[in-house]
Amino acid sequence: MFVRCVPFVFVLLWASGFVGARFGLQYAEPATLLSIRMMANVCLFLVLIALFRRRIPQGRALFHSAVVGVLIHGFYLGGTYLAIDLGMPAGLTSLLVGLQPILTALLLVSFTQHAFKPSQWMGLVIGFIGISLVLMGKVEWQNDQHQWAAVTLCLMSLVGITLGTLYQKKYCQGVDMVGSAAVQYFAAAGLFLPYALTFETMQVTWNLPFTLTLIWLVVVLSCVAVLLLLFMVEKGASAQVASVFYLVPPVTAIQAWLMFDESFDMLGIGGFLLAALAVYLVAKAPSWPVYRRVKV
Repeated sequence: MFVRCVPFVFVLLWASGFVGARFGLQYAEPATLLSIRMMANVCLFLVLIALFRRRIPQGRALFHSAVVGVLIHGFYLGGTYLAIDLGMPAGLTSLLVGLQPILTALLLVSFTQHAFKPSQWMGLVIGFIGISLVLMGKVEWQNDQHQWAAVTLCLMSLVGITLGTLYQKKYCQGVDMVGSAAVQYFAAAGLFLPYALTFETMQVTWNLPFTLTLIWLVVVLSCVAVLLLLFMVEKGASAQVASVFYLVPPVTAIQAWLMFDESFDMLGIGGFLLAALAVYLVAKAPSWPVYRRVKV
């Protein structure tokens, strides 16, 4: 019973990351916040490595883990944080980057011998309709002056996490996931920190809300969610994540509505539901291993 609930808890935590980003960005600029988060992640995972006697990857595994960190945490988190900072609603951000299973499937069909099933082709069509409905509907942006830039950043995030997941699957098989996570976070920090030093003021409003948000992002998302993923892999339940990952955008939208009063009209709500159905149809059909989710 507990194992069956873990994927839903994992998805719930993943969804809260978008809301946590919007909370944190009220008190720090995107790259500054991510630099702090990544370095805190590194410190936390070094402690976990010592406690659980895990190993930091060496040689090529170290390099491959760093590449995964730049693609997933660097481009994915960097793009989503910048998009939210530019005014994109957290729910819409989650919806756009939540298309990863569809993009992954398209890449596999295009460059490998995998083939789509009829239900997956139907999912692609439904997904396009769903996204169109959301974009055509009334979406309340925090700031609508940089909409196209925010959408572009979200697409960059989508490509980053898709390529990062595929890269990890190919080159990081058998690598200790806890040790690899520490390397990934360190590599991402190496991307964010120079950007923050060059383009941001690096001013942070250190207060209770920001501290609690940072604790949530570091401990709950980057640590607990990863440990849940390790547990699922060990128990053979990680494949279930793909079958419930379609819930992330709707759950994010609900969380953002509760926390920030983000709202969508009926056209947008219908689009969210169609997009969720599309991801479900595309992700559930094959048993492709690349759908195992990576770090938060």
